[in-house]
Amino acid sequence: MLGAVFGFLGAKIFDNLENWDRFIKDPIGNLLSPSGLTFYGGLICAALAIWWYAKKHAIGFWHLNDAAAPSLMLAYAVGRMGCQISGDGDWGILNSAYVSDQNGRVFAATGNQFQQQLQANKDFFVRQFDSLENVKHAYFKGVSWLPDWFFAYTYPHNVNKEGIPIPNCNWGEYCNVLPLPVFPTPLYEIIACFILFGIIWSVRKKFTVPGTLFGFYLMVNGIERFLIEKIRVNTKYASLPLQPTQAEIISSLLILTGIALMVYLPYRAKQKDQVKIQK
Repeated sequence: MLGAVFGFLGAKIFDNLENWDRFIKDPIGNLLSPSGLTFYGGLICAALAIWWYAKKHAIGFWHLNDAAAPSLMLAYAVGRMGCQISGDGDWGILNSAYVSDQNGRVFAATGNQFQQQLQANKDFFVRQFDSLENVKHAYFKGVSWLPDWFFAYTYPHNVNKEGIPIPNCNWGEYCNVLPLPVFPTPLYEIIACFILFGIIWSVRKKFTVPGTLFGFYLMVNGIERFLIEKIRVNTKYASLPLQPTQAEIISSLLILTGIALMVYLPYRAKQKDQVKIQK
């Protein structure tokens, strides 16, 4: 229960910190909105609450973390299913190898079709990114044995109500579709995190020092998120060197923390064993 409550609060707080310009325009509306949640904010705040509870009730801290590691990876994959199905804004940058029609159907771009469609929807993109020069895109043509939407998706009827109106739509207020297809990054994270869950589950018994399995989880989780950020739309901190996103900063810290735990905890355990032998 503590994890659920503080996880939700942390996810909401970190999302508003990441999107400060949006928050100050409507603080109450953004705080009460069911959308706009940041996974790492939920993870950090829930972890602190659970750490406090474990300490209060004398529950082994590192054993608790190790027990949670596989399920945290699995939960992340399941959560990204909601992002993909609902279209909550966690999508990637534009894939300039494809274009789409008014209903969101995707097909391979030919010649200057991508640039033409970008110009045709200039008002939308300028509103989103201030200028067309700030619109990031990457050209990647998918393999023929996978559907086009695996590489380029327009998120029709998305809950963020982003995009342009869908003709003759009867979905109420959810009648928008992105004017150009983007990389469906939640879909990639679903696949990656299910694979990582399988890896963590299969090697869990090889980590005999308490806390090292959790360190391994932190490391692979951080690597996965850092890599996906390269093709994901997110707010960058322009005032910092390299202009990282919030997720890139946190994922880098998770990688370093995971490596540190995997090195330090076995060393500490070895030192304790030597002390016992000497006694």
